[in-house]
Amino acid sequence: MPKGKAETAASPAGAVGKEDRRAAFRTMLAYAKPYRLRFALIFLCTLLAIAADLLQPYLVKIAIDDNLMDGRNDYGMLLIISIVYLVFVVVSLLFTYLQNNMLQYVGQHIVATIRKDLFGHISKLSMSFFDRFPNGSLVTHVSSDTETLNQFFTQVFLSLMRDGMTLLFIIALMFHLDPELAGYSMILLPIIAGIAIGFRSYMRSIYHNARTQLSRLIAFTAENLAGMNLIQAFHQQNEQQQSFDDQNKRFLRANLREVRTNVLFNRSFDILGNVSVAFIVWIGGMAVFERTMEFGVLYAFITYIRQFFQPINSITQQWNTLQSATVSMDRLWRLFSTEPAVRDPDRPRTVDPTSVQGRIDYDNVHFHYQEGVPILSGLDLHIRPGEMIGIVGATGAGKSSLMSLLCRFYDVQQGSVRIDGVDIRELPQSSLHRIVGLVQQEPFLYSGSIVDNVRLFDESISRDEVIRACRFVGADELITRLKDGYDTMLSERGSGLSAGERQLISFARIVVFKPRILILDEATANLDSHTEQLVQSALHVVSQGRTTLVIAHRLSTIMQADRIIVMKQGRIVEQGTHRELLDRQGYYEQLYRHSQGTQQPVGRR
Repeated sequence: MPKGKAETAASPAGAVGKEDRRAAFRTMLAYAKPYRLRFALIFLCTLLAIAADLLQPYLVKIAIDDNLMDGRNDYGMLLIISIVYLVFVVVSLLFTYLQNNMLQYVGQHIVATIRKDLFGHISKLSMSFFDRFPNGSLVTHVSSDTETLNQFFTQVFLSLMRDGMTLLFIIALMFHLDPELAGYSMILLPIIAGIAIGFRSYMRSIYHNARTQLSRLIAFTAENLAGMNLIQAFHQQNEQQQSFDDQNKRFLRANLREVRTNVLFNRSFDILGNVSVAFIVWIGGMAVFERTMEFGVLYAFITYIRQFFQPINSITQQWNTLQSATVSMDRLWRLFSTEPAVRDPDRPRTVDPTSVQGRIDYDNVHFHYQEGVPILSGLDLHIRPGEMIGIVGATGAGKSSLMSLLCRFYDVQQGSVRIDGVDIRELPQSSLHRIVGLVQQEPFLYSGSIVDNVRLFDESISRDEVIRACRFVGADELITRLKDGYDTMLSERGSGLSAGERQLISFARIVVFKPRILILDEATANLDSHTEQLVQSALHVVSQGRTTLVIAHRLSTIMQADRIIVMKQGRIVEQGTHRELLDRQGYYEQLYRHSQGTQQPVGRR
């Protein structure tokens, strides 16, 4: 696929055609292949359970016609029939139990594998995918859609197999008992098929709409929980509550419509079943009165015609789950078939991260997120090994895009980004991310201990290395004040720590993983002056011997940089030291005066 278009080729929001639906079904069923032997055993258990269950009415027919109606009163034979009947009951119970347990085992393992592969696939997708796909929808895919597939394997699959075989056995027994009466009964099949076909497309659209509304509701909820501090700060609770109510009502209406359709569908079969039993009783009863049919045959036939509708009802009751599973398969397949826009080369260059010098070259770089809206236009920038570069500019100047390209979250549309003369597109992403370390404005911390957050759950990094790294950046004193020290368990996003403490932990990560190039993206933007001094000291420590790029709104952060790059509208308009740029009295001086509160806002000159 062309660069930058891979992820749009199979957009998760797009429509699914028949070919895509078949592909989705094949993809999901491929997960069942490793369990072929267990499925064969499940089929055998199901076959034996059905046979034992359906032969019970036939035994009663034998007892009625060959014993009671003939007046033999052979108590010995009745005892044998009763014992055989009991054996069939036990056999049916035993093999039904084995069948259900094995199917649950297989279904749970299949879905666990799908869920694991899905999470792994999502984690490999490029940042452009996450820019346009809400997190709430991804949560729905990983949790709700995979659980729906679990119901498919453990409920729908069992119903299709067990009830399908039951229907075939019942039809065979009915024709064996009385072909003419069985022929009348077969009139029901085209009626059943007509009802099913009539409801099929209508139900699919209803179930798809319900799933879509659920996904939107979850996405809205996740978004609001993430921004709850902002909602409360601006007293937006009522407005967001109203928006949530609107979303919830749409989901409620979609659910109620789904329930009404499902009830109508299932009750149609109930009515059809009762009418059929009445018809068979009338036809068969007349035949018994005329002595052209034995009473035991009529009894067995009525039992089978009732059982005939039980599997049909069971299948139709699973129709809702089948439709939901089909929609979930479609959605998961679209996600699985989405290829990352940024991919490793077919023949990657092997680079030892410890041997990297840290020279960076942006050569005639052109980049955009959306076609026709350029972010960087013909940018050239060359950074020497070990140099500290400050990058400043107004919002939207392209500073963060410059960093994202170096981390290869995105690929350039034209030009190249090189490290030590090697185009980063020739490097495996795993190697590149060991070379380039990133500290963001809001460092992300996981639920877990401080030790694990520093080493990012990499057990090859020892506890002692973590402690040395924290001491190195000045975080040790802060950590040891905590009740459990380095074993302190952090909540989501490290909410138990201050902004400065979280930032120091992110610096300790840099020391532990030893990247040769360090990027700090607004790393001190949200800190008070005292905490900023601690972080500045840590920055000075970790930047030693590394090529360091610092994006800063606070110009005090980069005043001591070896060189400052001033960006405007995707271009470098000035560069030099802090003193050189002030003496030039250009755009940087305007930014600096504005930051000191001594000049009118940027852009008025």
